[in-house]
Amino acid sequence: MVDPEAYIDAHRDDLVELVLEFLAVNTENPPGDTTELADYIAASLDGLPVDTERVTVDPAKPNLLVTVPGDTDETLLYNGHLDTVPFHAGEWTRDPLGERVDDRIYGRGATDMKGPLAAMLFVIHAFAATDTTPPLTLQFAFVSDEEVGGDAGLPAVLASDRLDATACVIGEPTCEQDRYSVTVADRGSIWLTLDARGEAAHGSRPVLGENAIDRLYRAVEQLRERFGTRQLSLDADVQAIVDESVEYYAPTMGDTTARDLFESPSLNLGTIEGGEAINSVPQSARAEVDIRLAAGVDTSEMLSEVRACVADCDGISITDVSWSVGTVEKLDSPVVEAVASTAERMGGERVYRRSATGGGDAKQLRNAGIPTVEFAFGTDTVHAADEYTTVDALVDNAAVYASLPQTLTQTLDLSA
Repeated sequence: MVDPEAYIDAHRDDLVELVLEFLAVNTENPPGDTTELADYIAASLDGLPVDTERVTVDPAKPNLLVTVPGDTDETLLYNGHLDTVPFHAGEWTRDPLGERVDDRIYGRGATDMKGPLAAMLFVIHAFAATDTTPPLTLQFAFVSDEEVGGDAGLPAVLASDRLDATACVIGEPTCEQDRYSVTVADRGSIWLTLDARGEAAHGSRPVLGENAIDRLYRAVEQLRERFGTRQLSLDADVQAIVDESVEYYAPTMGDTTARDLFESPSLNLGTIEGGEAINSVPQSARAEVDIRLAAGVDTSEMLSEVRACVADCDGISITDVSWSVGTVEKLDSPVVEAVASTAERMGGERVYRRSATGGGDAKQLRNAGIPTVEFAFGTDTVHAADEYTTVDALVDNAAVYASLPQTLTQTLDLSA
């Protein structure tokens, strides 16, 4: 009897054709219409021993849930998004809606994340084709609206109370050509909108006014000075992840920069606007500031300090704020051990257990009580022109996802 992993290896070309079918469907977000791709996936599952249902709050952005019954009710969830970021065809030398060149598959979403998504769907077909019952129940959440953080995607699925998983793996690309990793944490965030008020005057007599843009910039600089070099207090579990993260990122950004990124807050002045003419002193200005903090940091406490800092700045007020707390899976978590060990077996290289620099669906799932990691072989062309993945990455992803139920069962010691 052929097992799912052997079936995947024997049907490599079918998997390549599947991802090309995915890429041919334009799911740029905005607008984020994923109905055609969701319909294609649902149709491909007709006749298979699976349960399929849709969770839809926006008809143009459906979510598809697929369940493969297993030997136990313990459930392993696979999560992936149907939408992609936009593309500008004129910037591409390959077809952004899919093109194979030797061992590369080009297209918007090839590595983020229609490639891993196709691998997940192929796993369902592999279990069915080999008449294999997985040791765990498998659930697949193919969701919309991820690239813009919209409410029609995973938030709608979580709100429907249809997810009750023991663990989850998200197919976000976490590997580059020479380094493999699984992301086990994300960072918290504070997003501020700062409003500055000054006093208008003619540009020839600036001393008679108060420049709102100058006030705004001084406030941002004060935030940078007070928080940008601060050493964060991290517990031992998070520090261990930070240390591996630094090792992973050091080849591309340097050891010192990578360590500063996680052990201190990062601040980015994302937007700034103000003023009416070159020859006038601006009376008002506005800026948006993005602050990121390692997992385990008390974001609300930091926000209180940020508010106090801004209160010390003349003419500056906070008019809008949103924040999140970083989340983390411990390095000895069963899902971390299972994914990392399976990926190391497939790839033959060390798999780093690292923090993401930002946050995404993993944060929402962890906050919903589902232990979650992100993993997929891929390339460093995410969101770039001529985005691509490789045939080997596609096949290895499918093999990892097919092997993971058995590995996780052993890690959880459910086999008895």
